[in-house]
Amino acid sequence: MAYDEYLSERVAKVLDESKATFYEKKMFGGICFMVEEKMCYDIVKYDLMVRLNPDIADQIESKMGCRPMDFTGKRMKGYYYINPKGVDLQVDLEYLVQLALEFNPLAKASKKKTKIKI
Repeated sequence: MAYDEYLSERVAKVLDESKATFYEKKMFGGICFMVEEKMCYDIVKYDLMVRLNPDIADQIESKMGCRPMDFTGKRMKGYYYINPKGVDLQVDLEYLVQLALEFNPLAKASKKKTKIKI
């Protein structure tokens, strides 16, 4: 699995400093940070994926290095990829992490798939 391990360490450090309870999970070919059982951040190759309030889309999309997430070829509302230039500065990374943490309580959790035993 190839992803930016340094960026992963930076995100984990910001989360630790914010006192957020989180865990890491391998997902989407990268590493995902789960907060309250919801995907909050993911690192895919060198990009940071963040889950943010769709109501602030205009504010976020104007940021350098930001583009809507289209993992399946279809835009996913509230999910954004941020390229390395967009999180190069620590203040920018901290800002994005904080925005995602603020939205997390409002975000819906994915439905758990039940395994059928045969």
